[in-house]
Amino acid sequence: MTHKAAFLDRDGVLVSDSGLITEAGQFVLLEGVPEALWLLKRAGFRLIVVTNQAVVARGLISENDLLGLHDALQNLLVAQGAPKLDAIYACPHHPNANLPEYKIECHCRKPRPGLLLQAAKDNNLDLRQSFMIGDRLSDMAAGQRAGCRTILVQTGQHLAAPIQTVDPLENTPPDYVEPNLYAAAERMLSLL
Repeated sequence: MTHKAAFLDRDGVLVSDSGLITEAGQFVLLEGVPEALWLLKRAGFRLIVVTNQAVVARGLISENDLLGLHDALQNLLVAQGAPKLDAIYACPHHPNANLPEYKIECHCRKPRPGLLLQAAKDNNLDLRQSFMIGDRLSDMAAGQRAGCRTILVQTGQHLAAPIQTVDPLENTPPDYVEPNLYAAAERMLSLL
């Protein structure tokens, strides 16, 4: 049996995008996130974070530190009344990494769909029944390349310049635009 997923970018969707997060104390949940996650969970969506984390490539934290940050995020979500996330997938690479071992052309850095494809394989997901929710065009491109429907939320970097990527970002308009994750969850439920 396959499952549907809500693929969630981290910064600007779940937590405030206030720059490079290197410590758990920097996580600030956006308004309505716990309630939105419950709507999705109760509707049968697997809650899976897919996030580019160049802080590793820049040498600001290690991959092990990043795992600790994501454990702290899970704890914060649950403490604020949200359900636990089903999985978190993170890309540590960057085309202009400070650390040579992370300066590679990977398949996991969005806009490439590698994180979503790996999550689908690991969690038996039906990508056609899944959604990518993000605050950047690179999130939309990754979702579309993986075969998901896409929702751009206006709570993060939706007006910022595109991220650095080895792939040119083609015109990737989202399927839907919503003001926040809660509205995105309501939209998803209306489409079931």
